[in-house]
Amino acid sequence: MGARPERRWALTLSRAAAEARVKVAGIVLAAGRSTRMRVNKLLLRVEGDTLVRRAARVALEAGLEPVVVVLGHDADLVARDLEGLPCASVVNPRHALGLATSLDAGIAAVPADAAAAVVLLADMPLVTAPMIRTLLDRHRDTGAALVASRYGAVVAPPALYARAVFGELRGGEGEGRGREVLARHASEVAWADWPAEALADVDEAADLEQARRRAGTPP
Repeated sequence: MGARPERRWALTLSRAAAEARVKVAGIVLAAGRSTRMRVNKLLLRVEGDTLVRRAARVALEAGLEPVVVVLGHDADLVARDLEGLPCASVVNPRHALGLATSLDAGIAAVPADAAAAVVLLADMPLVTAPMIRTLLDRHRDTGAALVASRYGAVVAPPALYARAVFGELRGGEGEGRGREVLARHASEVAWADWPAEALADVDEAADLEQARRRAGTPP
């Protein structure tokens, strides 16, 4: 005999409440030197916000908690730009050794009560709060330990990593640690697919102008 309707409703409410209590942190990687831009690109603006403030704000609007911004180059300047936002900052003194060192610093700063973390790059201004919420929904609906973004054939942030794989994101130098983890566990990844034109990685002045033109257009 099945559960009485009120019992099934109570179970549904209990499950929803448990899911609502799951904390997912945000890690915004914002430590790079912007060598190709010749200025700190994270302090350049799209739709009124600097790139770094926009990324932190989007993470907060998506419900990530806490949001940790990893700083490095021009750390004091970037930290000042984040004033007023309820996010935490950590400084990566090894940022010149590659993105992996900033990912390591961000994972180390995630509190013990966070079940997962979404990793974003501060120089991807077309990432939106609804995109991040899609990752969260996919994680909660499927139980997948890894939820990644795919722009056509290109895999790029944001991506969600459950605590079970945090150890694989720690240590090392260079680039591509997150992609390595996704490749290692390819059969376990749940995907969120976005149009190719939603991918914008600001490395040069032309990238910034293109992102400014596309900003505000949902994927």
